[in-house]
Amino acid sequence: MTRGSRSFWKSGYLIAAAVLLHHGSAHAQGPQEPGKPIGAISTQGDLIVMTLNEGVLGKSNMFDLVRRTLRFTLDGSGYRAENLALQWDPEFGAPLTEAQVSLHNFAFPFSGKNWDSFSVGATGSIAFGAPSAGGGSGRGGRGGGVTIGRFDQLQEAARTLINTVPAICVFMKPRMSGTRYVKELEDRVVVTWSLTEPSGGIQDFTWVPTVNRFQAVLRRDGSIDLSYDQLAARDAVVGLYPMVTAGAEILLALIPGEAHPLVGSHLDIANVKVSVVDGLFLKVTFDTRTPVLPEGDPGVAGISYRVSLGVVDWTIRGVGGRGGAPRYTASGPGVSPGVKTDGLTISMQGTLPPALRGMDQVIVSADALAPPAPGAPATAVSHVPPHAVTLSGIHSPEVDLSAVKKTDGPFAIAYEAFHYYALPNPRDMTCTVIKALGDKFDFLAYYSDFRVDNQEAGTPSNGPLGGGPAGGAVTGIGASQRGLESYCSGGRFQWQFIQPVYSGANQMQERPPDGVNVDRAGGMKMTGYNLAMSQIGHEMGHRWAAFVSAKVKDEIIPLGPTHWARGLQAQVAFPYRRPTEASAMGGGVWQDNYDGTFTQLDDDYYVPATGWSHLDLYLMGMIPPSEVPDFFMLRNLVAAGRDANGHPIFKADRVKVTIQDVIAVEGPRLPNAEQSQKKFNTGMVVMVEHGTTPSRELIERTNGIREAWMDYWSTTTARRSTMTANPK
Repeated sequence: MTRGSRSFWKSGYLIAAAVLLHHGSAHAQGPQEPGKPIGAISTQGDLIVMTLNEGVLGKSNMFDLVRRTLRFTLDGSGYRAENLALQWDPEFGAPLTEAQVSLHNFAFPFSGKNWDSFSVGATGSIAFGAPSAGGGSGRGGRGGGVTIGRFDQLQEAARTLINTVPAICVFMKPRMSGTRYVKELEDRVVVTWSLTEPSGGIQDFTWVPTVNRFQAVLRRDGSIDLSYDQLAARDAVVGLYPMVTAGAEILLALIPGEAHPLVGSHLDIANVKVSVVDGLFLKVTFDTRTPVLPEGDPGVAGISYRVSLGVVDWTIRGVGGRGGAPRYTASGPGVSPGVKTDGLTISMQGTLPPALRGMDQVIVSADALAPPAPGAPATAVSHVPPHAVTLSGIHSPEVDLSAVKKTDGPFAIAYEAFHYYALPNPRDMTCTVIKALGDKFDFLAYYSDFRVDNQEAGTPSNGPLGGGPAGGAVTGIGASQRGLESYCSGGRFQWQFIQPVYSGANQMQERPPDGVNVDRAGGMKMTGYNLAMSQIGHEMGHRWAAFVSAKVKDEIIPLGPTHWARGLQAQVAFPYRRPTEASAMGGGVWQDNYDGTFTQLDDDYYVPATGWSHLDLYLMGMIPPSEVPDFFMLRNLVAAGRDANGHPIFKADRVKVTIQDVIAVEGPRLPNAEQSQKKFNTGMVVMVEHGTTPSRELIERTNGIREAWMDYWSTTTARRSTMTANPK
């Protein structure tokens, strides 16, 4: 495992699942729409086969510009584009040691300004303007260029880059690394990337580096060449993103709503306006009869303003709860999440949804929805009747770059997202299985022989935290049961992968290829689907952990959240493969040197696969509080060198923690260890495309993971619990 991959744990693979844990899906609060079947279910031996309905995950769009050059030529404030035979400069110039590049011979015209510097992104983009000091999911960052959120799908993220920063996405694909080169001439500057996709790690699709060489030429006259010499990767964002922010708005329709005097008047829609902004954005504005509730008002949570645009819906939802004040967010194909309120109006906008492209007219209707009662569906309380709206003066910025001609355009913005299949709705996956085979699964793990639009080979997890076959919620673990009905479960189903793991991913292979060294294996060869155990053990462990705090004296100390804090002493009680292991849920194994320093014998990373700490086993209901030894939290960690064996040493402040300190905050774990569930069943699901059957590789690897999972569970719980993987 590479250290680069370890950094993804440090940001927390379940950081997303922390959101998913509380929300069920990104940022949503309150009742979730029930899942619906998305395919046919059969069984093959001890595996569940889900054959997807045709088109349920949309279409993939693979990169098709290898050995081609895209040339963009200025035409007024826009660009003409053409697809040419490869124009490649083999002299790359000097390698870059930092992202920022300064020009000395000319200033490059882009996005209405002349630039004498720009930032070259490590993952295939160029950004103009002051670089951001941030990173992560921001739009700038120390790596230069532009970035997207860790779990963003490329097909959605491509449009969210609009009007964030002036940028050129040459081949913007997150997680790539390698060398960037720059060469400035009198009339042009040449930027070349030689990158590899991430390799050798649990979240990677390849064991060895890959070759990806592409180039951008920026000319004094403002023309731009994007050239592609050799590409192993097949998904990325490509295109030009100048800022288009004039705000010129053209009204297409003003549609009156019906009067609803008995409705709260902020939900009584007087009119819906449909307009076009800057020729790129479709904007929908709701006029209400009294002022819209401001963000932060508790009444915001649970209300919705919804517009039907013929074949697609856009919705403004009020969300709120843990971690933030009530606010509005928009969702729907093409819409941007940002919402604007101003007195009697609330509005959203986005690019033209794919389903509406080429349509001259669309039937528009709208309604407002009040917060539903617990367990009840949302119902409309005001309505705007259907009205035909002519779509004019709007163009999609998404372009088929392989077919573009110089006679097309000009384009204010032009991009194409190359991507794999869309991610399935996790509740749909669960309901497809449970409705076909019954409510007899505690966990569900999904595997496929096709890739989905995720830059990582693994998957986050979520679930309703069901009560198991005996029913009843588990309490005292820092998380609560919710939303069983949306997973089509009467009470048993508890946790799952939220997307399938690709059969070609590193983690679905029994062992690394010969000659490939996996870092941190301690000299041992990782066999027996060890990486798959790292993934499934860690993700399913989130059914119980790691969300608790402890009360030490008068201070509440979070032990997580989501993963055990790095400084938590979390030594595994019953190791899986190595004598000394830290919990699959984080923390470390710390040796107290009794001089104010501590040696880290195992860290908070979960590769190779590790077992559970005593605290984990208590939260899982496997052991009583009396079997949890006192532990500690190290705070204010400061690096202080390494020992003779290479283990890191830290100075830190030690805080003693007991299981009673945890119970003081969370209450006792109920059901207790004597009464808790000890027998679990995991549905191992292989997903295949419509009209296909599972490949031999998919079946063999999933069966290998299935058998290893049952052994892993038995070993790491010291046989106090059993795991089956039986669809019958």
